[in-house]
Amino acid sequence: MCSQPPKDADDSYRIEENIEIIRLIKPQPEYLGITGGEPTLLGEGLFRQLEALRGHLPGTHVHILTNGRRFAWPDFTQRFAEIGHSLVSLGIPLYADNAADHDYVVQACGAFDQTMIGLHRLAEHRQNVEIRVVLHALTIGRLRALVEFIYRNIPFANHVALMGLEITGYTPHNMACLWVDPYEYQSELLSATAFLANRGMNVSIYNHQLCVLEPQLWPFARRSISDWKNIYVEECELCLLRSKCGGLFKSSQERHSAHIRPFLDASYLSP
Repeated sequence: MCSQPPKDADDSYRIEENIEIIRLIKPQPEYLGITGGEPTLLGEGLFRQLEALRGHLPGTHVHILTNGRRFAWPDFTQRFAEIGHSLVSLGIPLYADNAADHDYVVQACGAFDQTMIGLHRLAEHRQNVEIRVVLHALTIGRLRALVEFIYRNIPFANHVALMGLEITGYTPHNMACLWVDPYEYQSELLSATAFLANRGMNVSIYNHQLCVLEPQLWPFARRSISDWKNIYVEECELCLLRSKCGGLFKSSQERHSAHIRPFLDASYLSP
């Protein structure tokens, strides 16, 4: 959606490029993702691209990754809803059940309050919302409290994704305070997943390897990593469940769970 890292030069021409690309895509893909930067900062430029998607790729599901804060402004949310694209969904991260922790993770004072207001404005307009919870050392301690908060305050969410950490962006510079081996938080993940599932919420686990997850969590695990940044390490080569496992991010090749191991027993295979 914009140059990464951001450039001083005006790159708004990319909006027109994207619209032209949308016109040329054939056949229609099942899914198309929009990310950034922060897509909502494009304002009318984002809306024009969504209108192009609605007109030229009406059967394509569009998933937008956004911090959700811009939707705290009523006029912006109404304009977004007026586009009328029923196959658009918004993936919005929530890092904690309280403002202090969420704002610390995103390093922006007031972010939690704006995100929550934005979520409820989206609900007023019946927009499709996915809550994304990234699991790391700063969030895992209050994971159960967070999913209880989601259930009570964001019951309209279409999906909740509990996501393993991707070592990209600012993450490599903050590994000392963020990294925790996923093997170490299985009890918290099991409790959170069961809480949501038992209450009828649609919950998935992203970016985790089956060998690290408790078997009770396997039905919720998804092959979520994009193919262009998806790898399997040496330990995976002989694993009988490799085709069912989501593998790792390419950026995790040097830093991943110490408990990755192959399944060599055919009893793990579904009949």
